[in-house]
Amino acid sequence: MGDSKNFKKLSGNRKTDQLNQFRVTNKGKRLTSNEGVKISNYEYTLKAGVRGPNLMEDIHFFEKQMHFDHERIPERVVQARGFGAHGEFECYKSMQQYTKACFLQERGAKTPVFVRFSNLQGNKGSSDTTLGPRGFSTKFYTEDGNYDLLMFSVPVFILHDAYKFADAIHALNPEPHNDIPQASSAHDNFWDFVVNNPESTHFVMWAMSDRTAPRSWRMMQGFSINTFRFVNESGKSTYVRFQWKPVLGVHSLLLDEAQIIAGIDPDYHRRDLWDAIEYGAFPEYELGVQILEEGESAEFDFDILDPTKLWPEEVVPVDVIGKMTLNRNVDNYFSEVEQVAFNPANVIPGIDFSDDPILQGRLFAYRDTQMHRLGSPNFNEIPINRSVCPVHNYMQGGYMKQFISVDRVNYQKNSLANNFPVPSHPSEGGYTHYPEKVEGYKVKAVPDSFKDYFSQPKIFWNSLSFIEKQHLIQALCFQLSKVQSHSIREKAIQMLSHVDAGMATMIADYVGVEPPSGGNQVSVTSYFPSLSIANATKYPITLRVGILIGHNFDDEEVGDIIHALKKHGIFIDFISEKLGTITGVDGTKITVSQTFLTTNPNLYDALYVVGGSSKREKKFNQEMMNFSMEVYKHYKPIGVATNAEKYLPVSRENNLLGVVFAKNNPNFKDEFIAVIAERRFWERV
Repeated sequence: MGDSKNFKKLSGNRKTDQLNQFRVTNKGKRLTSNEGVKISNYEYTLKAGVRGPNLMEDIHFFEKQMHFDHERIPERVVQARGFGAHGEFECYKSMQQYTKACFLQERGAKTPVFVRFSNLQGNKGSSDTTLGPRGFSTKFYTEDGNYDLLMFSVPVFILHDAYKFADAIHALNPEPHNDIPQASSAHDNFWDFVVNNPESTHFVMWAMSDRTAPRSWRMMQGFSINTFRFVNESGKSTYVRFQWKPVLGVHSLLLDEAQIIAGIDPDYHRRDLWDAIEYGAFPEYELGVQILEEGESAEFDFDILDPTKLWPEEVVPVDVIGKMTLNRNVDNYFSEVEQVAFNPANVIPGIDFSDDPILQGRLFAYRDTQMHRLGSPNFNEIPINRSVCPVHNYMQGGYMKQFISVDRVNYQKNSLANNFPVPSHPSEGGYTHYPEKVEGYKVKAVPDSFKDYFSQPKIFWNSLSFIEKQHLIQALCFQLSKVQSHSIREKAIQMLSHVDAGMATMIADYVGVEPPSGGNQVSVTSYFPSLSIANATKYPITLRVGILIGHNFDDEEVGDIIHALKKHGIFIDFISEKLGTITGVDGTKITVSQTFLTTNPNLYDALYVVGGSSKREKKFNQEMMNFSMEVYKHYKPIGVATNAEKYLPVSRENNLLGVVFAKNNPNFKDEFIAVIAERRFWERV
């Protein structure tokens, strides 16, 4: 059995207890084959003489090599690159009024969960910080079976009918003739698809916004996009959409920061998640629900079943009903993250489906995909996918069947086994579908109510802060300037002009096409503060501060600041010219964790510039100044120690907003912590 320290953190978690029987450790054990035979030589193949050919009877070599040859499985068609963690969901209040879902019945009830974060586009080997929407999938291991809640980092989908889903992903993926570009929508095929499918306008606005360059998965919101049903014990149905709200608030990287980090540390997000959990700074997300009575849907100027439309919080309030805490890292990436199988069709009594056309298509696609990836209909028997409640049915056979059925019969109805296993009545917890009344002709069409393509994109634009609008324009300019086809760029500008003519005109000037003709802009003035991340909560906890330091630093001043940073849960790295130990004036020793060569300013949320002496003074000073100015130009906070003012000189070119100086400043600690929490100072020039 395993003995990892992570496991010990979660005593009493039913899923952890179940997984424990599958954990193994090789520490202190003898090497064996897969069949349990002890092996005496694991270095050399069996040969006919020392310099002779390999022999076919080297069974242990064949076993080892064949296993290696089959280690990879097909990667996901979308959301291929991702990472995950274990945790627990706690219900804040009973939702019995709306749903009989077991994990939402009692205040304080706890349910084990597993979460996988992922990038929509890019293969498994791409970078974490590529620009684009993220997946946020949660598997609840409930006492009534597994419930999978699949979310997106933006609240709308690219299409409103599943028939074109494959086309959208084909267009988003690298172009088929040269497999370029990887993990980027900045190419002709994607934008050709967008301009010819105007329902994608709203998605594109969100996909070009700051939301698609998250600072961390720990600071990323999740939206269910699709409309589901809650069903209570009386059989009453209400419509529901779900949200995950990060307790740390929603925060983002800048466009160029994300691109630079992709080259410096392609594992930036997974490393951030892993480190936070290892440090005990567990990521937390509150679960919110938006609930609508069936008759209320006619009151809105959008169709509540349209996945290209959001439900504004100011119109349909979000009721926060619980909190999820991710508190244990995985033991093995392949066994848990790569083999976990999510499916929106995995629901439990109390949760049902609406007629949302994208949701209806997803109910088929995910199970088919997982059977292809994992090679068998028995993928639910893989430990990470197993429910914590008993499984009894008549399904048998298939690759890698793990359960051993000892029953004589494998069919229903039967008399030899008294018809067992028998179905459960709804009053006994048996799943039953909501008896929605359906009428109409069989047609291939979408409702007219789905065809307002530009009102909500305009609301999103109206809701953004000035700086968010600038970032959105910058992202669209970057994307469209990569498009080779002049006609596609023209069509994109015309499409955007329906949202906002001024925005479209600025982008047109940058990408070399005529400005849009007038009169196309939709006349919508509504805005909703909840759509802007400028209104996000801000805390200093778990932000990363780089401390630039050399020998002969002020022991007392630096020690005081380090203590304050740690007290506020801020992660720190000591950065200098080389690894080893540096010594303060009074003999305090600090171990350097990074060098100017091994790290980069874009990896930090703020800097504490201490300075000091070095044998290579000129080189050291230059590195200090370069590091500081790179952080400065990205609007991030900087704290400057008493003897370090020379590294960030005042000039006409900078106004030093967000820069705090220790010299003659008794409030330096508090001011520095405050600017770290603020994160960016956009008025800085």
